[in-house]
Amino acid sequence: MKEVVMLEEENGGVADPRLQAIKAAIRVVPHFPKPGIMFNDITTMLLRPKVFKDAVEIFVDRYRDMSISAVAGVEARGFIFGPPIALALGAKFIPLRKPKKLPGEVISESYVLEYGTDSLEMHVGAAQPGERVIIIDDLVATGGTLCAAINLLERVGADVVECACLIGLPKFKVLSPNDYCYFIFNFIHS
Repeated sequence: MKEVVMLEEENGGVADPRLQAIKAAIRVVPHFPKPGIMFNDITTMLLRPKVFKDAVEIFVDRYRDMSISAVAGVEARGFIFGPPIALALGAKFIPLRKPKKLPGEVISESYVLEYGTDSLEMHVGAAQPGERVIIIDDLVATGGTLCAAINLLERVGADVVECACLIGLPKFKVLSPNDYCYFIFNFIHS
């Protein structure tokens, strides 16, 4: 596994022209869901079809030649990006859900996030040993959610290739240096 990579770094410091439109389309909501949190709301980006399509295409371009067999989306915003990416790659989509949302037998993993604790669940049998999987979410902050997603998939023998996020908040990130997360840009609030 490698260190965190951003699209701009990958392009030798030359920003992809789609980045400014993506960044401009994301609304920042202060003090949500609680005081002190600067919430990055991607729902405003979803109202701009070209910008949303560009964000999905950036991920598809990255993973097109990596033999990805599954895309695991973290509830809830990973469900927005995951299915179109999975379809474009010819891969299956695996929902990683909050507790008690999946019927049938599940495995779960608890984690700590910047404003509380939570758990993720996955259907038993959703991922198979040796499958090459990417994990999709909209944002990485502390890395707790993504680490829980990695643990779920690795427990069943899946090969987690990368975690992919639209936004990285490096000020808060505590992912282990052994974890590899690809995100489109840093989003630093002034």
